Amino acid sequence: MHIRTTGGRHARRLRLAVPAAAVTVLALVGTALTVSTSQAGEPAPSLPTAAPERPVAPAESELRERVADSAVADRKALPPAKFAGDDPGTAAPMVIGGTQTSISSAPWMAQLWYHDDRGTPGDETDDTGFFCGGVVIAPTKIATAAHCVKGFDWNANGAVVTGSTSTEPNSSGTVSWPYRQWNSPLYKDVRGAADNDVAVLTLFDPVAAKPLPVMANTDTGLYAPGTQAKVYGWGRTTSTNDDISTTLRSATLPIVSDATCRGSYGSSFVAGHMVCAGKTGASDAETVGACNGDSGGPLVIGGKLAGIVSWGVLDCVGEGAYSVFAKVSTYVPAIKARAYDTNMNWDHRADLMARKASNKTMYQFNSTGTGMSKATYSSGWGGIDVLLQTDLNRDDNQDLLVRGTDGNLYWQWYSSAADAWQTKRLATGWGSRKQILAPGDLTSDGHPDILSTDSSGGFWLYPGKGDGNFAARIRIGGGGLNFTMVRGSGDFTNDGKADIIARGSGGKLYLFKGTGKASAPFAAKVLVRTWDVATALVTTGDFTGDGHADIVVRVKSGELYLYPGTGRSDSGIFGARKLLGTGANNYNLFG
Repeated sequence: MHIRTTGGRHARRLRLAVPAAAVTVLALVGTALTVSTSQAGEPAPSLPTAAPERPVAPAESELRERVADSAVADRKALPPAKFAGDDPGTAAPMVIGGTQTSISSAPWMAQLWYHDDRGTPGDETDDTGFFCGGVVIAPTKIATAAHCVKGFDWNANGAVVTGSTSTEPNSSGTVSWPYRQWNSPLYKDVRGAADNDVAVLTLFDPVAAKPLPVMANTDTGLYAPGTQAKVYGWGRTTSTNDDISTTLRSATLPIVSDATCRGSYGSSFVAGHMVCAGKTGASDAETVGACNGDSGGPLVIGGKLAGIVSWGVLDCVGEGAYSVFAKVSTYVPAIKARAYDTNMNWDHRADLMARKASNKTMYQFNSTGTGMSKATYSSGWGGIDVLLQTDLNRDDNQDLLVRGTDGNLYWQWYSSAADAWQTKRLATGWGSRKQILAPGDLTSDGHPDILSTDSSGGFWLYPGKGDGNFAARIRIGGGGLNFTMVRGSGDFTNDGKADIIARGSGGKLYLFKGTGKASAPFAAKVLVRTWDVATALVTTGDFTGDGHADIVVRVKSGELYLYPGTGRSDSGIFGARKLLGTGANNYNLFG
């Protein structure tokens, strides 16, 4: 929950730690996307020649030292909170009334350790150290609470442990570097009550832990009062002792109505942003809920992430002292945007690749949010006629899907373990495919998929498995020949589901809103724009970094414009255009 911590450090028991109908479904076809090595048959297109310039990760020993230092740092609860109309108390990131469990029953649980000596290693009085929970939602992504992230430099001072039941510093488990961080820009702390309390940490390397699915924003029935939910964490187990648990615990607790929660917390409770759960009473024996040290951990309903431990009252016990969680349904689009934000230079903004026609050199255009910076990527890209940017294996390195002039489809990815680019031929005979795109996760299983149209206009979905392999393809409709361009990468409509756009005759631009269902991945088409002057539509994801998928458009005169996504699903789907540059007619292939 919600306590910022400071203080000295000395060896002692582990203690409290928390910082303040266009496409109609047809038949399933039992054929998978052909997978073979590039060495068989025709040679693959040339691989990129340079390794990505990734940040240099700290040694594992340094990360484990961060865990050990955090485990012994003094922590003092600071921020106030309002409870049941009483005088201000102290907010608690709040499992009381639970039982021990193991990481095998909750493999997605993560421990977040933070320690900052503030540049004075010889002076422990100004150290900041704390512990939060988190949940693996993708191989390199940890969802947690914003109050565990905002204002703290996790790159320099944090470590994440997965695969361990115990919080003992020398316990087994994988320790990872959280090298990127994001928290909701709307997060605010009002007298200890945390609003918009969601955040995502990005790990440098993928972890083996099985991710917990994030609920859909339409799954609001999960919050019906009385629904049984489970909370997990390593927080305090009693109101009379500050020690956090050395063993993972869980508790089953009922969802509480918004009216009941507002009756306890007044205006500090924001319906729609928060959800309450738990059993309350005047003693530990009557209480079931989260407590200090559980902050950032998951509230699980129906096997899905439905809440994030946020705040409560001092010592976690009292009549009406329900545990308060960030209501994940409200934040699904923002969380998923951060879960699928792989890009060329490891920030939160999608970048652009373009091949110059005259010399077949590929250039990288890194987004600045409102513009681009250009750099040479590599030469020798004359052997391809389709280029797509994606991350099929979810390792936070930008992958490439390319179709060679031989008509074959290849996956090119950078292997951190081998420190080299790898290639695999995914399909043969794709030279007649009219459209090929990598729109993201169309099936709600957490894995990026491929979509294509064949020479007769049939739409085919190839469900990804998250490792460069694909399940049996699904024919999801026809009519593909009616569109000159079909594009998509991410969520245009702010519902957490991947969408696509398609341009038809007369430049009419249609939105196919994603449903998240493999059998029928799109709703009926909606006319949203007319772009008869566009000669290229480029969709690489969230160019501006605001959580909405954007589109880059080249017009006949060669200007390149950014149309920022708004999250709407009508004619207002894109905001006012912004000129990115001129001379784009010099490029004949875009990512």
